[in-house]
Amino acid sequence: MINAEVVKSGNENNVNLIRRFTKRVQGSGVLPRVRSKRYAARKQSEYVKQKKTLKVLKRRQEVAELLKMGKMTEFSKSRK
Repeated sequence: MINAEVVKSGNENNVNLIRRFTKRVQGSGVLPRVRSKRYAARKQSEYVKQKKTLKVLKRRQEVAELLKMGKMTEFSKSRK
């Protein structure tokens, strides 16, 4: 982790110190990295992946059956 550190010089006021600190933090790229990790999802377990795949395959088979029997028209992916 990169730390952004600023030291107050002789007669520098607090507003300038804060402004310099924020510029240093923005330049270091710490905030985008932390924000990207904030909502990161866990990796799915093998069991959950397998269940999801089986569910998708089952649904595809059902749609194919319905299409073959004429009970369903051509399926489109865009849902508005």
